[in-house]
Amino acid sequence: MQPKPNIVHLPVYQPGKPVDDVKRELGLTEVLKLASNENPFGSSPKVKEAIARELENISIYPDGAAIELTNALAKYHGVNADQIIFGAGSDEVILMTARAFLVPGDETIMADQTFPIYKHNAQVENAVIVEVPLKEGTHDLPAMLERVTDKTKIIWVCNPNNPTGTINTAVEVEAFLFKVPSNVLVVLDEAYCEYVDDPSFPDGIQLLNKYPNVILLRTFSKIYGLASMRIGYGIGRADVIRSINQVREPFNTSRFGQAAAVAALQDEEFVAFCREENKKGLAYFNRSFVELGLQAFPAYGNFIMVDVQRPGQEVFEALLRKGIIIRAGHKLYPNYIRITVGNQEQNEKVIAALTTVLQEIAVKV
Repeated sequence: MQPKPNIVHLPVYQPGKPVDDVKRELGLTEVLKLASNENPFGSSPKVKEAIARELENISIYPDGAAIELTNALAKYHGVNADQIIFGAGSDEVILMTARAFLVPGDETIMADQTFPIYKHNAQVENAVIVEVPLKEGTHDLPAMLERVTDKTKIIWVCNPNNPTGTINTAVEVEAFLFKVPSNVLVVLDEAYCEYVDDPSFPDGIQLLNKYPNVILLRTFSKIYGLASMRIGYGIGRADVIRSINQVREPFNTSRFGQAAAVAALQDEEFVAFCREENKKGLAYFNRSFVELGLQAFPAYGNFIMVDVQRPGQEVFEALLRKGIIIRAGHKLYPNYIRITVGNQEQNEKVIAALTTVLQEIAVKV
């Protein structure tokens, strides 16, 4: 049985290394995972209460239209219910968007170092990938605009960008959207937007009102702490969302995910706490990197990408042996590692371990 010829070369997505695997492989009793941008503070107590209430409904299918959550989210963002679509994480919304709009030969534009799922799903649809180099770790929107042709169907902009953590400002994004042809869909992936408190960051919801070719991606996996619930969403013009809905699988989000998301929206105090603690963590990392003589990209999400001045994979392996899991292997930034912001104790542990590792590597050299 032969698969589609355009997928045989595609890599399988590699998630952050599981804690239990590292413990077993290296004989460790304690392992700290700061690789997958998970919320170190868990989720709101209201979420846990909502999940507990759903336990008696395990045998019952979820609401395929997620009506309660749709209405709650529509009210929260000030949009209409028919402007929202849910997926098993924003990853699935990306998949559905590619499936709904891309046909073989269409061109799709993205940064050359960004969330890899855009490229993966475009390749599955046999679209032509147009990658534009980042500029100092940030999307080069003018350069992306120059690559638009009459074959361009979708442009992907990750803001803040994963893995670099940088942002494009409201002025930059709006100048870009003003010039993008109205028949080209612009996907603004704002998975980490709740962490951003910079006033220059764009208000994606407001942009929807001015640019009907924009779709926003959001998720409950990050600041809301619902990564295992697998629930993300897209917001766009009603006809765009309807097209994506036509390729959505039935019951693609669970009862637990929907109930958890409704509860998460109701606890703004928890979100504010996570945002503030994350801000403190980023400040600590930046101070520590300066002391170590390292330079990091400006970070606006719940992670930071730093140049360790030697192969990132080497640092990754050395940290792994000390029970610290981070991210490395970024093709265009081979000397960088990406670290998720943890709580203060976790942050101090990773900096202590990184300091030791860099000293050990320097001695070997």
